[in-house]
Amino acid sequence: MASEKQVLGSWGENLVKDHCPCPKCKKTKTFKLLPQNFKCADLICDFCGFLAQVKSTRVKNVNILPKTILGAAWLPQKERMNAFIYFPVYLVLKSEEEYAVYYLPTDFQSPELFVPRKPLSDQAKRAGWQGFLYDLSKVPQGAFIRIV
Repeated sequence: MASEKQVLGSWGENLVKDHCPCPKCKKTKTFKLLPQNFKCADLICDFCGFLAQVKSTRVKNVNILPKTILGAAWLPQKERMNAFIYFPVYLVLKSEEEYAVYYLPTDFQSPELFVPRKPLSDQAKRAGWQGFLYDLSKVPQGAFIRIV
């Protein structure tokens, strides 16, 4: 059974897939979901091949960006950053009454945006696994574009 965070994540991915045009080719209804646990990306445009990451989180006010959001696995993200590969991010914010979708192009991403977390302890189910946080304070003012 999916956790509450997994349900929220799937909802956000489907929201972007169903309601957002591809920023590269401008076509609508061309986003497809990538397989679960695909590294660093959640959507692909089946027309032009554009890849994007979707991050969903609950907030009190969808008009205020959170200071940080959870990323995923640090090692794949670090390897891509070392190769100067960044994926655009759709940030889906959900409150009790409403939601918003923001878009962050790769042009405004830098290594400072990605903050590694402490590896999981030896007693953890996935001992040694390390995630990261997106530090949204490192994103230039006005870089996030609200699209929904």
